Amino acid sequence: MNLSLTVLKNFLDEKSDFYNHPGIIPEDPIAIPHQFTLKEDIEIAGFLTATIAWGNRKSIIKNANRLIQMMDFAPYEFISGAEESDFNKFSSFVHRTFNGNDCMFFLQSVSNIYKQYGGLEAIFSEPVQNGKSIKESIIGFRKVFFELPHLHRTEKHIANPSINASAKRLNMFLRWMVRTDNRGVDFGIWNSLKPANLYCPLDIHTGNVARKLGILIRKSNDWKSVETLTNNLRKMDPDDPVKYDFALFGLGVYEKF
Repeated sequence: MNLSLTVLKNFLDEKSDFYNHPGIIPEDPIAIPHQFTLKEDIEIAGFLTATIAWGNRKSIIKNANRLIQMMDFAPYEFISGAEESDFNKFSSFVHRTFNGNDCMFFLQSVSNIYKQYGGLEAIFSEPVQNGKSIKESIIGFRKVFFELPHLHRTEKHIANPSINASAKRLNMFLRWMVRTDNRGVDFGIWNSLKPANLYCPLDIHTGNVARKLGILIRKSNDWKSVETLTNNLRKMDPDDPVKYDFALFGLGVYEKF
């Protein structure tokens, strides 16, 4: 499809406006952190939900709810007070290839991050505040996340852009935390980062739609494609390029564009 930038922007603005509303929440993984009002609860529930956000969305929501229930619907309180033995009950948790060992380590690592580093926001925001990109934030976060002893297999559940991984789930999580547009979907609770810093979450749906619209040429859904796509979206809205994630995803999932 060969559209002028103005026509494309108008089309995607309209679709973003249409899909960026609270009506999408119940059938989207973002429904899980929307159960909470405390900043830390939103962060932790959002991060854990994003971690397992691949596959069938009903299954994602069901398993994420189960995980939150196992933390007595108080993620930050659980993380803050948990002792080593408290993590053992998560040994039975499974979502696709994310198993009990992965889950126990993730909870231990998140606990370590809040106790030793001041929380998730502090780790993600520091590189950007020092003039680096979100790519460097994710790479730095990954390094901190895996500083505790862990099984090598668990590393596959945190994407690594330094080896060209798209980091779709982490970019989605960052969208949830950073974007603030008073539409009731994204939370906008991380003021240390700006929407302009974000990269578009890239999956099969957003990638296919972007290619049909001519704003992504590369065939692989990798970090290079994430950068290419986001740079093209910035031409339409440099301050909030990732709002177009609503349009690309909605066109792919709901309209089979």
